[in-house]
Amino acid sequence: MFRTPLRIIAVVLVLSAWTLPALANPIIKLSSPQSFIAHPSGEGYFIANANGEPGEPDNNGFISKLDQDGNPLDLHFIQGGRGDTVLHSPHGMAIAGATLYVADIDVIRGFHVPSGKPTVTVSLHPFHVEALTDLIADGSGQLYGLDTTGNAVYRIDPQQDFEVSLYLQHEDLASPRGLAVHPRSGRLWIASFDNGTVMEVAEDRTMTEVISNSFFAGKFRNLSGIDFDRYGSLYLSDLTAGKIWRVQPDHSMQVIAEFLISPSSVKIDRRNHMIMVPYLYADGAEINGLERPTNTGNQRKPKRTLSDYGLGWLEGDEKQ
Repeated sequence: MFRTPLRIIAVVLVLSAWTLPALANPIIKLSSPQSFIAHPSGEGYFIANANGEPGEPDNNGFISKLDQDGNPLDLHFIQGGRGDTVLHSPHGMAIAGATLYVADIDVIRGFHVPSGKPTVTVSLHPFHVEALTDLIADGSGQLYGLDTTGNAVYRIDPQQDFEVSLYLQHEDLASPRGLAVHPRSGRLWIASFDNGTVMEVAEDRTMTEVISNSFFAGKFRNLSGIDFDRYGSLYLSDLTAGKIWRVQPDHSMQVIAEFLISPSSVKIDRRNHMIMVPYLYADGAEINGLERPTNTGNQRKPKRTLSDYGLGWLEGDEKQ
């Protein structure tokens, strides 16, 4: 598959007019990174690497571990094929307690957060799942896995011996790739890859299209990730358009970064108000500070977004 050198990203990114310190923290030497997650307690970060063609059962996927400042600690913290660890093509991740759960094609694998040792394997093969792409923990002990090819969401209950049940399945999900829990309502939100819509799922599992993407008013190409910050703003990654969108609670929308090379997902570190974006075909990732929705008097604070910093670090200090 075609790879684009990381350096090209810095050349094509359009930087904001604001003069701000470059606080972006780059992570390089990755291999087909699919997702990026923060530990809820602030202990650090993890990046899932397919290490080759995504979706291939080659047992060479790996998880990179970063410290609380976003600096790499162990590029191959968890490595498929090492010892008794099996990890083919890791995608979405979730952390609950001392376990890091990873979606891996048609199974969910659990690893001990401090040591990286495998702890549990939950197979969704009996449900004919073929492409688990996102995984979340809802805060009450339940896990939800997203099956893109099956247009379905599965619930996994760790408290009931990891019982798996079909939570939702509907063709209107249109190859869903992003799954998130709203920080206030606790409802599931799902982003579609095929038609670029965003659905909200009510307690009775009925769906409401909260963001449309019609032929005449279409904004998105292929949505690949979704998450919320602590203030209720929604973030979306568009893989093929190379954009990160922010949708504020008043429904106003803006592109906060564009001309990105294959943003495969987007996640928010709510504790530290940071945005995390892996670049699938650039073999890199970035963690960056976000603007806070605060005004001082009549002067609005300068924005601190991914596009403000770009990836100028690749070109050296002369870009600052």
